[in-house]
Amino acid sequence: MRAIWSGEVSFGLVTVPIKLYSATQSHDLSLHQVHEDDGGRIRYERHCEVCGEKVDYKDIDKAYDSGESSVILTKQELGELPADDSKEIAVEQFVPEEQIDSMVLDKSYYLEPSGKSAKAYVLLRKTLEESSRVAIVTFTLRSKTRLGVLRVRNDVIVLQGLRWADELREPEFEVPKSRLTKKEQEMATSLVDSYAEDFDPERFKDEYQDQLHTLVEEKLAHGEDIDTDATFGNLEDEDDGDGNVIDLMEALKQSVDSRRKSSGKGAGESGSKGSSKGGGSKKQSGASKGDSSDKGSGEKKKAS
Repeated sequence: MRAIWSGEVSFGLVTVPIKLYSATQSHDLSLHQVHEDDGGRIRYERHCEVCGEKVDYKDIDKAYDSGESSVILTKQELGELPADDSKEIAVEQFVPEEQIDSMVLDKSYYLEPSGKSAKAYVLLRKTLEESSRVAIVTFTLRSKTRLGVLRVRNDVIVLQGLRWADELREPEFEVPKSRLTKKEQEMATSLVDSYAEDFDPERFKDEYQDQLHTLVEEKLAHGEDIDTDATFGNLEDEDDGDGNVIDLMEALKQSVDSRRKSSGKGAGESGSKGSSKGGGSKKQSGASKGDSSDKGSGEKKKAS
């Protein structure tokens, strides 16, 4: 891992020298654009609209257009903004973690202790753990002032970015309301119970990326023209296409019955042991392929 930033965490008069590392990475296969006729690589060049000349990155500044006029902001001017020089992660508050809305969470970073002694780092980590709170912080990264939260994960202090309050949008549509029967609510609860288990992130796979890797490997091994049906199998539409609309209650009942059969549970049982291999979970919960997805998933799709 390569540190992307170094500075210090400060709370009160205590300073904690740290290095910052990105805690996440993309597993997406890297692709580039080509001309479909001859496979030639597509390149993008930067040209000035006024003189038509090709422009290097070093000669590019930024500008803001108000709609009536525009101003150019030079690299020197941007670099002289006070916030740009800050190397401090400043603790502003310690708050209960449940007060952090998950919608405001952004990119995560690991904080590594820097310097000769890690005592201040351990002190901050212990303080976070024993207070049962998280630290709200402000910091500057890549010339931008940011909001974040410090928490502890597996003995490592993690900095997670937070969106500013004015970056959250309110829904601009009418929130639907509908009268539900007690039986519908009971059946929905029963369906939830049949899927109940502890979250296991390793269980979920990015099927698109897996298939993309397979496609690339097949084309590298066998040339440009391959039979995708032979490679992936001829996947048929699970919807029987009869166009009938199943009412909500019937959809819930059949979903519960399908789930119980696929997980091997009796009519009076609910739980989680069979759910990781349960049929129909791909379409109903987005999990994995199963034996009964033709029935449970297709019917749920029609009900919606």
